[in-house]
Parts: sequence; structure tokens; C-alpha cells
Amino acid sequence: MNRTAYVFLLTTALLWGGNAVAGKFAVGHISPMLLTLLRWLLAFVFISAFSLKQVRRDWEQLRPNLPMLAALGTFGFTFFNMALYSALNFTSAINVTIEQAGIPMVIFVANLMLFGTRVQPGQILGFSLSLIGVALTAGHGSFARLASLDVNFGDALMLLAVLLYSGYTVALRFRPSINWQSLMTVMTFFAFVTAIPFTIWEWQNGTMTPPDPTGTMVVLYTAVFPSLAAQVLFIKGVEYIGANRAGLFINAVPIFGTLLAVALLGEDFQIYHGVALVLVLGGIWIAELSGRKHAGTSEAGAA
Repeated sequence: MNRTAYVFLLTTALLWGGNAVAGKFAVGHISPMLLTLLRWLLAFVFISAFSLKQVRRDWEQLRPNLPMLAALGTFGFTFFNMALYSALNFTSAINVTIEQAGIPMVIFVANLMLFGTRVQPGQILGFSLSLIGVALTAGHGSFARLASLDVNFGDALMLLAVLLYSGYTVALRFRPSINWQSLMTVMTFFAFVTAIPFTIWEWQNGTMTPPDPTGTMVVLYTAVFPSLAAQVLFIKGVEYIGANRAGLFINAVPIFGTLLAVALLGEDFQIYHGVALVLVLGGIWIAELSGRKHAGTSEAGAA
């Protein structure tokens, strides 16, 4: 089960790393709010093509959970991606992908404060290393710059996105135990609906950029891979090994995202990026090793 979860979660990280790069490609080719709306509209259409029968089967369980699923779709899908795509207008794809490594730390703290989930010393060390890497990136290599709150607007938006997706991940524990097709159909629908007013605002504000051929390709990529494939794999990964351990694999996003940004966008790779990557990669290894040992000990004690 662990091996399957690892494959699912690493694939998720690769696709999400590609999402940041796609969002950078989108700059000047399609505006952030319109990209978010079209992404979730297409995702909803794609999954509805084969999932409506399953939704009808699960409707009795879905109906009382619609408010919660609407919130999950709004915060985890719509708001997170609007913040991410907007951030990419002001900062690099490398920064955005490394800053996503802050998500596991927020998940740990939220689970500890809200649900009393036990955190092992190795996990604390792991996410502390990741936090240092995120802080180094947000401060563009300078902790003093971060301490003085001299943070790029795009990096600030990305930190907001981190809080949004962390909350979504923690809240996944409350999702109804139904088929993933039904979950994704309902959540993508609400993601699309809640993106509508922001897209209207973007249009009325005169900042909307209709998609050109590059923008269209970005919409197609984000609708299929980060929106559907990655979300389903992440949900299954959380189901297999829990939110704390699954969240750690988000730290692999900067690894894939950085490599893709350098290879496809030609972005400059700075020394502080390398240091940050070492910190987040070391953090995920230490924290996951501690989580596995604790899980093994708990299972042995229960037996």
C-alpha cells in the first residue's frame, strides 16, 4: 500500500510542478481568473462524460454533503489556483514551486491544533527544514529581507495559496466515503461556478486576456493533468497513508517544478534555490522516515 501511495503522490507532485510552469507560460497569453474558470469548466465537462451515472448512484450521500464539497472545491481548487496563477505574474515558477513546500508544515500544525494528531520529533525536524527552505526562497536568498517583510507581491500571494491548499487537505478527512468520480464531479462543478464572479470582475476591470494558441494549450494541460489526474491521485494518497504523511510529498513539487522551469522556461537557477531544494528534499526524507517508523510501531503495538 505504501509503495502505491508513493507512486501516486510523486506523480501528483510532478503534475503540480508542471502546473506552475504552465501558469508561467500563461502570462500574457490568458489572464489568471479566466484560466481558472476555463480549467475547471473543462475538467468538469471531461469527468462528467463518464461519471454522471456514478453521481446518480451516490446522490443520497452527496446531497447532505454539498455545502462541504462546495467549500472544498472553492478553497482547494478555485481560490488556490487563482492565487497561484496571479502570483506567477510577479514571481518565478521556481519560487512558486519551492514555496508550495510550506503546505506540509501548515497541515501538521492544523492537525495538531484541531485534532490533536501526534507529531513525531523526526517529522518536526523534517518540516522545520522545509520551512527554512521556503523562507529562504520567499526572501530571495535573504532571511533579513523576509524579516523586514520585503517580500515580492507574487511570493506573498503564493504564501496565501499555501494556506488555502493546506486547509483543503486537512478538510479532506470530512469528505463522504463515496466513489472518487462523484467527489471530483461535484467539486469541479463548484470550482467552476465560484470562478465565474472573479472572471466577470477581471473582464469589467479591463484586465482579461482571451486565450491565444499558447493560452489554449495551457488550459488543456491544466484541465486534464493538475485538475483531474493529480487531484484524484492525491485524494487516494491521503486515503492510503493519511494527510500528514501524504502532505509531505508536496515537498517534491519544487524538485520537479524547478527542473521543468529551468528546462522549459530557461529561468535562472540561483544558489539559494539549490540550498532550498536540499532543505526541502532532506525534510521530506526525514519526516517520512519518522512517520513510517511510528506507523510500524503503532501497528505492532495494536497487534
